[in-house]
Amino acid sequence: MPNIQAKYYEKLPNKRVKCHLCPLECGIDPGKSGICRLRTNIDGELIATGYGQVVSLAIDPMEKKPLYHFRPGKPILSTGPNGCNFKCPFCQNWTISQEKSHTEYVSPEQLLTLADRNGSVGVAFTYTEPLVWFEYVYDCSRLLKEKGLDVVLVSNGFINEEPARELFPFVDAVDIDLKSASKDFYRKVCRGNLDDVLRTIKIAVEYDIEVELTNLLIPDENDSDVDLENIVDIVADISPLIPFHISRYFPNYKYTKPPTSISTLNRAVEIARRKLAYVYPGNYIDNSDTKCPDCGQILIKREGYHIDLPNGAVEQCPRCGREVDIIW
Repeated sequence: MPNIQAKYYEKLPNKRVKCHLCPLECGIDPGKSGICRLRTNIDGELIATGYGQVVSLAIDPMEKKPLYHFRPGKPILSTGPNGCNFKCPFCQNWTISQEKSHTEYVSPEQLLTLADRNGSVGVAFTYTEPLVWFEYVYDCSRLLKEKGLDVVLVSNGFINEEPARELFPFVDAVDIDLKSASKDFYRKVCRGNLDDVLRTIKIAVEYDIEVELTNLLIPDENDSDVDLENIVDIVADISPLIPFHISRYFPNYKYTKPPTSISTLNRAVEIARRKLAYVYPGNYIDNSDTKCPDCGQILIKREGYHIDLPNGAVEQCPRCGREVDIIW
């Protein structure tokens, strides 16, 4: 594995460093790593010690990200690092995001080859938190774009503005977890900051990236009508055309609360559809077709990760002529 110096940090006295990649701004002593565990102070230099260290590698359907309006039905090579800068106690991938797991080195050139020879439309950086894998994602993304392949991020969106603006010109689509409309929820539960995540979403929109958002609905945490109305207002203010996935929570990691009820999920979807054009239940197979917002014509039928296109990959609704908001 190459010894890659990290970007976005400053040197402090006594060989300490301060990382400026994400808003946590970790101060790191020699021999220690930041909260993400991927950036380590080695003798006063911040080294991207997680560079190319892959914790998982698979071909997934695009719908699994979930992305419903970007390359529907297409396979994409998916990978991620062994780390995260959030500490969500309900994390579904906590064994690879919160704990040290086995990794193997895959160079950017090897990742490009794997994507190009397996019928994938590109690479999705996902599973854990790809933005703290910055140097590797950036190098891979440049190679992928040179080859005409897609770059997808599935992320918590917790990154500082300058690195986001450096990376996003090479990104085609993102799904960002919008955990809650509550700043207290972000601070106390995730150890993050809502405003920084919203800034990242707006920057992605500014760069004309296909943006989709996912909200995990947790009983008694973020599932009240007020919570739902607030988060829908946030999304609608950015754009009512952003596809919004509302997913059922299931007990995992440190959370033992019972799963989100179907009735709560359906209520959340109903509230969201009052202001948003495309709302999808997650971790639930019903009610997830893509329909024309103007006339209700079904554009994409879904059953799990399987899709059917009743009218083909159309650019306009066959019934009313509205331009469809889908990147085929």
